[in-house]
Amino acid sequence: MKIRVLIAEDQSMVLGALAALLETEDDIEVVGQARDGEEALALAAKLRPDVVLTDIEMPKRTGLEVASALKGQSRTRVIILTTFARPGYLRRALDSGVVGYLLKDAPAATLANAIRKVHAGSRVIDPELATEAWTEADPLTDRERQVLRLAADGATSAAIALELEISEGTVRNYLSEIMSKLGAANRTEAARIARHKGWL
Repeated sequence: MKIRVLIAEDQSMVLGALAALLETEDDIEVVGQARDGEEALALAAKLRPDVVLTDIEMPKRTGLEVASALKGQSRTRVIILTTFARPGYLRRALDSGVVGYLLKDAPAATLANAIRKVHAGSRVIDPELATEAWTEADPLTDRERQVLRLAADGATSAAIALELEISEGTVRNYLSEIMSKLGAANRTEAARIARHKGWL
């Protein structure tokens, strides 16, 4: 019985390469390919793969949001495959129910073996990241992260308020609290710090 894998990756060339790579393994079958988070969730519901292999940064929904949505809903296990070697991302991934976290520069054999181990019930985490992940806690709440993400994309306080259905005053309060927590002088610096730490 082959391990059924769904790949979610917004870069078409990388998506195709991963699928071709995994199809060379006798015990792995790529049953679906998604180019954004929403498509990944739709395909996961339809195909019920054993493993979802997903990037973190994707359109519509991030890999972490995909993992959160799948957490506790199915037997599908999620592996993050990313270029982001940031401990903050790993902490959030584990909180989202992810059971595998690998970097894209890992050897091909490492990826295939990780899929086998995760399918068998184990957890596979890049060892260097695993050590660093617990050195500094993420101070942001989910709502603060939403506000900062929109601010980082250039949205005004009014636009953020409209998007999140809160008042402009509440948005300003969130931004003030975020800057205070991160020791940032402004929203741009706060976004830069949060991105660098893997908290955004």
